[in-house]
Formats: sequence, structure tokens, C-alpha cells
Amino acid sequence: MKLLSGRQSLMAICAVLVGLLVACSSRPLGPIPVEDRVAGQSSARPVQKPQPQAVSSSPSASAPVATSSPVSLGPAMPGSENVGKPGYYSVRPGDTLTKIALDHGQAWRDIAKWNGLDNPNVIEVEQVLRVAPPAMDAANKPTRPVMGQSQAPASTSSTSSTNAALPAANTPNTTPSASTPANVSDDGMAFAWPHPGPVLAVFDEAKNKGLDFSGKPGDPVLAAADGKVVYAGSGLRGYGNLVILKHNNTYLTAYAHNQTLLVKEDQSVTKGQRIAEMGSSDADRVKLHFEIRKQGKPVDPAKLLPARP
Repeated sequence: MKLLSGRQSLMAICAVLVGLLVACSSRPLGPIPVEDRVAGQSSARPVQKPQPQAVSSSPSASAPVATSSPVSLGPAMPGSENVGKPGYYSVRPGDTLTKIALDHGQAWRDIAKWNGLDNPNVIEVEQVLRVAPPAMDAANKPTRPVMGQSQAPASTSSTSSTNAALPAANTPNTTPSASTPANVSDDGMAFAWPHPGPVLAVFDEAKNKGLDFSGKPGDPVLAAADGKVVYAGSGLRGYGNLVILKHNNTYLTAYAHNQTLLVKEDQSVTKGQRIAEMGSSDADRVKLHFEIRKQGKPVDPAKLLPARP
């Protein structure tokens, strides 16, 4: 083997050093591997440095985190605490105070007063309204759920008393047909026909809530019983010019599609009095639509009216 000269030996050593430096520089930076030696095997795993924990200086940093936030439902509707209670009603789309009053056998002015309505023309859907007198007599609840009118004007009470005291001598002249319920005499009511003309349409609970009479424009419309005018106007859709009479704490009568109204609200009327003239307002022809409502519910007038001669 040929020996190297001193210069060649120095160059060989430098080449070895350069190779070592290149090898070291190509090694990836990172955690130093630690060897685990198990049963003669070796596997390298990096040693991870613990990461420092962030510390907040905020005083709420240690407070519990809410898993959910409450949903805001907005302000409650007036009277919402009375939903579902007897004597209260939740307003539905399309309702008016007049319609609500008719459906519950009350005067719209009384409902407005009981609920403190500054503007009776402004009511909201889901608003809960009192539709029974605040001082309703508990003894009358089982048989008359919408009875009592303690807040009504004195003239209403006198009307009821007058009806209740009708003499028995008047009964034979207006004797109802055999199908007339016995509770008419119990309430002291003896209804009369509101118009002498022929009947166009009979009572149908789903389609026609009363009787329709044919006639000529201007024909008289007569009060079916003594009472008080609780509505006279055209604010109830489908009824045209309408008169509603309250006879006692049980019965209302309604007279629709009139040409002219001859009475005003709060006016007392007597049985057979001319209260309107027949017309065709909000109707397809001249006719009188007549309803009898018992505690707000439409009933068949033919069962409460006397037999025609």
C-alpha cells in the first residue's frame, strides 16, 4: 500500500470534516429523539415540550360558561295571564270588538270598559279580553256562563226587570209552537216576528245563523222584544247596516242588511217598534237577516217565535 504524502493526508482529513459538517447540517431541527430500548428493539419518539397555559387577567375568566342563553319572546300580550280562564277570550285574526261582543252576548261598550280600551277599534291578535262582567254572580255560573251585567247602565236592568215581569195574560197572544223550549218562559221572553214577509232561508248552524226574510226596500223592521240598542252601525263585515238589541242577560237579537237605521245605541225600544227599514246593504238582494243569540250562541229563531196565523 502506497503511503500518502503530508499534503494529501491533510486534504483527506479536510474532506472528512466537510462531509461531517454537511451531514450535521442536513439533520432536521426539532426535539431530540429519545430511544426506548425494549427487548433489544429501538424506537424513537420525540420529546414534546409542555406548552405554557394562557392566563387571563379578566375577573370573569373563572366564571362558568353558560351552555345556552334564554330566548327573548318579546313583551307579553295584554291580559295574557288570563288565557284559558272562564269569562276571557283570546282575540283571533279578523275579530272586531263588535263581533266579539255579539259572540259572547254582551254590549261592545261594556267589553271596552271592562278591559280599559281607550280605542275600541284597536285590538291585537292573541290579546286576552274580559268578556264577562267583573262582578259575575258565582251562583249563576253553572247555567249562565256569560251572565250578569253589574256594570251596565240602569236602563238595562230596568229592561230586564220589565221582561221578567211580563204578565201571564200576554202569553196566549204570542204562544210559541210546540217545539219552543221551556226556558223562554223561564226567562220571561216572548219573541215576535221582526217582519211579516216570507222566509227566504232557514236556520243552519254552519251556513246561516238565523232567518232571512224577503221584502221591499223600506219595509219596516220590527223589534222582536223589549230591549236596549247595544249596536247600530255597519262595522261588522257581512251584516251591512246592523242593529243589535240586548233583551236581558241571556238574549240578543240582530237585524242585518238594512237600508236605514231608525235607532241609536243606548236607546230603549219596545216589542214591535220600528227600528230600521229593510234594504240590501252588504247583501246580494233586499232582505232582512234576523238572529236570536242565547248567551252569544246563535239559536234557531223558528223554535222561539210564535206560530204564524
